[in-house]
Amino acid sequence: MTRVIIVRHAQSTYNTEKRIQGRTDTSTLTEKGRNDAALIGKALSNISFHAIYSSPLQRAKQTANIIHSSLESNIVPQTSDRLLEVDLPAWEGMLSAEVKQKFPEDYRIWHEQPHQLQMVVKEAQGSREHFPVLALYEQARQFWQEILPRHQGETILVVGHNGINRALISTALGISPSRYHSIQQSNCGISVLNFSGGLGDSVQLESMNQTQHLGETLPSLRPKHQGVRLLLVRHGETEWNRQGRFQGQIDVPLNDNGRLQAQKAAEFLKDIALDFAVTSPMQRPKETAQIILKHHPDVNLELQDGLREISHGLWEGKFETEIDQEFPGELHRWRTVPAEVQMPDGENLQQVWERSAIAWQLLVQAALTKGLQTGIVVAHDATNKSLLCQILGLSAENFWNFRQGNGAVSVIDYPSGLSGLPVLQAMNITAHLGGGVLDKTAAGAL
Repeated sequence: MTRVIIVRHAQSTYNTEKRIQGRTDTSTLTEKGRNDAALIGKALSNISFHAIYSSPLQRAKQTANIIHSSLESNIVPQTSDRLLEVDLPAWEGMLSAEVKQKFPEDYRIWHEQPHQLQMVVKEAQGSREHFPVLALYEQARQFWQEILPRHQGETILVVGHNGINRALISTALGISPSRYHSIQQSNCGISVLNFSGGLGDSVQLESMNQTQHLGETLPSLRPKHQGVRLLLVRHGETEWNRQGRFQGQIDVPLNDNGRLQAQKAAEFLKDIALDFAVTSPMQRPKETAQIILKHHPDVNLELQDGLREISHGLWEGKFETEIDQEFPGELHRWRTVPAEVQMPDGENLQQVWERSAIAWQLLVQAALTKGLQTGIVVAHDATNKSLLCQILGLSAENFWNFRQGNGAVSVIDYPSGLSGLPVLQAMNITAHLGGGVLDKTAAGAL
């Protein structure tokens, strides 16, 4: 496994002025930015890195150097032009408000169909058409193709920008450029990708856009946010999770550690104003939700049957070795082509996909209709992974691309209501469980 930890640079002068930065290199870190970069260094100080790569732009280089000063490492950060920010030559240096006023149609395209945004770039030989987002995704692919073979089985740190970091995560997972705005990268946000090989081989997004090391509970809402925020939680650990036994729809309760994880999630979310709560009706998510809601006594807990865990049928209650013996080759197929597997006397992924999608759509619509702003949704590993795929426009083939730790929290916003695409603001936050940046939960068999 090659572990890649991706960090967005700290707050810069252009960030505070709300200017388009792109590839202009006049923007430098603010005092807050320098202090926050030191907090990243502290958060990563117990991780041993084999290499550090940074964008050559000074706001990223400064961030990388500050992080490096906190690490017990002799490795010198090196720059790569493949980590340059998205190239927006017509807009760079302008205030966002000026761009919106001067280029209203392009600004609309940028937000609604970013992959279609086109600029004309003048060069000595004439002019050429430039598609900023499509070019950025190709740049990200080239970075992976260059770097991954060089660092097989190692841990590397990448310090980039909002745009290139989104493109790196998207090209690793197969997220379309049309969904460029569907994932968020906050200043100093930390994301973790685990590669089994090169680009195109299996990869797991362990976590995305963690900001807890900065003292933030959750990433801030986007400007002009008008919709709903959903906090997607996986239930706490059960004894079967700990043992690696397949649970499915057998109604296994939380173990003592699972209740402790739920209590830590409750403490983590206690100051978040919750308007509603929905859970799978099974014991383990229901108890997790009830523990979280002890800090929110006025919030009613609704049960939604569509959020149940996948039915593993005849696999339920068994260990992987037993399944391999009784159903030769099927467990391997489940790990590699999950969308093609029919669980014996159970469900297939499409059935989970459809029922969870209906449940999710209903609860989002209900929240928007009632004018509710923030709610928790507590469910299971397979259910959550299916929902995350759908939120990012991915297919069931991408099921294994996401990790969901016991007691972990993911943040999904609908900044424009149902009329716009959802935004995955953060995924698989487990810092409140005591493992630091990396997910140390049992997670369990699936």
